[in-house]
Amino acid sequence: MHYPRILIIDDHPLVLDATLGALRRAYPDADVIVAQVSQEALEKAQSLKPDVAIVDLSMPRSIGEKPQAETGLQLLKDLMQGNNCLNIVVQSADPRPLIRLKSLINDHEGGFTIADKQLSSEAMLRQVELALQGLSVTSREMRIGLEMKADWLTLLQFAFVEGLTDSAISERMNVAERTVRHYWTKIQDALEVYPEKGKNIRIQTEMRAREMGLLD
Repeated sequence: MHYPRILIIDDHPLVLDATLGALRRAYPDADVIVAQVSQEALEKAQSLKPDVAIVDLSMPRSIGEKPQAETGLQLLKDLMQGNNCLNIVVQSADPRPLIRLKSLINDHEGGFTIADKQLSSEAMLRQVELALQGLSVTSREMRIGLEMKADWLTLLQFAFVEGLTDSAISERMNVAERTVRHYWTKIQDALEVYPEKGKNIRIQTEMRAREMGLLD
């Protein structure tokens, strides 16, 4: 069994302790790593290869510096460019600055979710689990004006018109099957379709795509 390696990046002691406690209760066998400044976070992400990084959006670059959203955005950019498959959870009471990384986030192949700092630890853990599954769950501001890329529309046709499997779709589109899965999570985020207990997410995706006129 694979136990996740989790990197928590946060400089606020109270938030850090709460996040650490919740994660250790939910994932008692996980390898949990902590970084409190941007430089340390990048070094640990590169050397330790975590399965998921939980990132405070407002971070200091180094010890003694003031936490800033701009530093957190640059850290996210560096993390995504350094590992396009890294699963990421952003913790923030105000995720609006993420709109500046919209294109990069849309192209990121790892899971990417947002956990509101004002919500419960259970809600935060839900976002961690979704990110570990490689899913995207972003804010409404991130989705406004989001266009369905040509490859995404092609995938919908192959899946719901021709009835192809992901493996067959990857062959027809000449991309890796991992890329097909990446397309699925981006499509589902654009359509605001997320996992619900007892519901088949692919069927929900098809229903929503037809409602939006993306399929005949």
